[in-house]
Amino acid sequence: MNERELLTLAVKAADDKRAENIIALNMNGLSLVADYFLICHGNSEKQVQAIAREIKDKADENGVNVKRLEGFDEARWVLVDLGDVVAHVFHKDERLYYNLERLWGDAPTEDVEDVLSQ
Repeated sequence: MNERELLTLAVKAADDKRAENIIALNMNGLSLVADYFLICHGNSEKQVQAIAREIKDKADENGVNVKRLEGFDEARWVLVDLGDVVAHVFHKDERLYYNLERLWGDAPTEDVEDVLSQ
């Protein structure tokens, strides 16, 4: 599975659990960590966990190794490391505080609606 297909898988999984304000940042040339960062949020700890679990489950179903899953129990900022794609699933309050979109403001965004239509 290439990085674009992996991004599509993660975006669709987040959308299936009604993640809000889904943003995909193209990190090529900006970060050695991943090709894409997926950033989204849920409005409760339960929803944050459901989004992260869905991303992990869809990756597992497609034979993608989840390298790390951090912050799941606290459900304030869950990081799901899929290798070429790192998903950041925030609780709404934490997302506003950390504001990764501003931190990585020089990264181009991908059209999430285009990704969802694939």
